[in-house]
Amino acid sequence: MSNPVPAHMRDAERVSFDRAELGVILSVYGRMVAAGEWRDYAMSFLREVAVFSIFRRAAEHPIYRIEKRPRLRNAQGAYAVIGMDGRVLKRGHDLRTVLRVLERKLIRPVD
Repeated sequence: MSNPVPAHMRDAERVSFDRAELGVILSVYGRMVAAGEWRDYAMSFLREVAVFSIFRRAAEHPIYRIEKRPRLRNAQGAYAVIGMDGRVLKRGHDLRTVLRVLERKLIRPVD
């Protein structure tokens, strides 16, 4: 019989967003919800990646995914915003800079 892995050790194997990162993400998310653009989100914490998925409606596929991949931090950057079609819209080392690609959606010309 194998020994089960304690919960605190299983969680150490997963990538997650820390409190500061979530604060930055939720700040952008809150502004987009207030603008009526987004309605729901989901978070996944896996072995190699943490994902914050953004939905226009709850029953759809995510329109954007914000990913954190610590293994890429020394190369392309740990953070990426990925569009619905799977294209990387922005990748980098600084989360705030990467999320600016989403904030551009809030800037619209006024008639």
